[in-house]
Amino acid sequence: METIPLHENIHQPINQLPDKVKTSVGILFNPNANIWKLNDISKNHSFNFTKLHLEENLLYGLKRTFIWYLENRSISHAANMFNLFEKLLNYIYRLDKKNISKIKLIDIKNFENSLDNLHIWHLSSLSNFLKKWYEMGYIGFSEKAYDYLNEKKLKGNKKGTAVLTMCPYKGPFTDLEYKSIEDSLNNKYANNEILEEEYLLIKLVMIYGSRPIQIAQLKVCDILKLTKEDASHEYMIRMPRAKNRKQIRSEFKVRSIPPQLGEILLEYTNKLKNHFHDILKDTEQTPLFPSQSNKLSGVLTYHKNSPDIRSKIKSIISKFDLISERTNKKLNIFPTRFRRTIGTRAASEGHGELIIAELLDHTDTQNVGVYVQSRPEMMERIDKAIALYFAPIAQAFAGKLVKDKSTAKRSHDPSADIIDPKVDSSCKAMGKCGTYSFCGLLSPIACYTCNSFQAWSDGPHEKVLESLLQERKKLLKTTDYRIASINDRTILAVAQVVIECKKYTNTNQQELIT
Repeated sequence: METIPLHENIHQPINQLPDKVKTSVGILFNPNANIWKLNDISKNHSFNFTKLHLEENLLYGLKRTFIWYLENRSISHAANMFNLFEKLLNYIYRLDKKNISKIKLIDIKNFENSLDNLHIWHLSSLSNFLKKWYEMGYIGFSEKAYDYLNEKKLKGNKKGTAVLTMCPYKGPFTDLEYKSIEDSLNNKYANNEILEEEYLLIKLVMIYGSRPIQIAQLKVCDILKLTKEDASHEYMIRMPRAKNRKQIRSEFKVRSIPPQLGEILLEYTNKLKNHFHDILKDTEQTPLFPSQSNKLSGVLTYHKNSPDIRSKIKSIISKFDLISERTNKKLNIFPTRFRRTIGTRAASEGHGELIIAELLDHTDTQNVGVYVQSRPEMMERIDKAIALYFAPIAQAFAGKLVKDKSTAKRSHDPSADIIDPKVDSSCKAMGKCGTYSFCGLLSPIACYTCNSFQAWSDGPHEKVLESLLQERKKLLKTTDYRIASINDRTILAVAQVVIECKKYTNTNQQELIT
């Protein structure tokens, strides 16, 4: 076995560790302390060597190994190794009730046998750290245990179950769930019920499926406006790469931004730069989603960390009070579900593993095959009965139902009437548009999920519902599920209006529905 050269003589006492060590992201710490507290963009990490049941003579080599990990790997990866190593030591200590002077082959085998199928990955993940400890020449890990780990093919963490099973709590969102998030986000933003920062954060997560640690690293200089040869503009975002074991913001994936969103983002970055004008020397380094306090340093000054971003995403969407049509409970929100949704949608549209890996910024295709195997289609068939059943759960109708038309916004403006002769040949209006702003969306399809729509209590809503269902049925025969289901949320919104109109009529018009 070729031994990796040591930094220095392994027989030097522990107090001769360097006074300072710099991590791969430039954070300095004192390795002579028994507790290392390191704060990076992923979260606050603690390496507490006082909790390890080890003989003192092993600590020097162990610290040297962790120093190597912190200098060459991410802090979060080193912290994961420390936590798994602590689990191993706690297991061995519980058996012998004495401090450990060497981890032997029998210890590794016993630990392996103690792990069930859900946790067997603990040893496979820890294996590389244990082998590195031995290869660096420090005492504490036996040669036989090292040889065993070198030869043994260990099972890794089982991945993809949530995607393959379309888990309603952890798996990809269905089209209806995803659309409910999108519609609620747009309506809340249009009504000034959420901040611009919150709107843009959720938009970026939904479009790109980026990990919180990537979002946390974004700066205003990552939003680019480019001028094309025809003098038109296009917008791009430089998304920092993650999981590449390199320094923070050392590699990027450049993605296209939809023009309308790009304009909002660019205006938002200018506001941020003005705000940080007297705080940062170079306002181009302003975080895209800044923290209220400067808890990080260096290149990440005033950035939120990964848990902050994750918590913010969950907090924003949780306020929407969305119900899943699969569980009839509040929609479970966490960022990974958006990544899984993008993967399953891409697979459903016929894209292969290479394209999906590129979309999700994977370095290879070993973890994307699960998306190709999954089928996210949950509701192949929707008829009137099903639509009326799911409508109260989906709560897709975003406008209000009006009985007294004189109280409606723009009540005397005939151009605000929502009419479709293809649906109702008598040209009876379904309702009125309550906004004066330009809308380039198709009425009445887009109206029922818009919060500016005022639906008449006596409007031809059942005819709208039947028309949409017939169109879906026809498309399902001539195209595929993805095309046919594009208006599913609108169908549920119209069905909800039909139910409420009947309820209103059955109570002898005693209730005003809003």
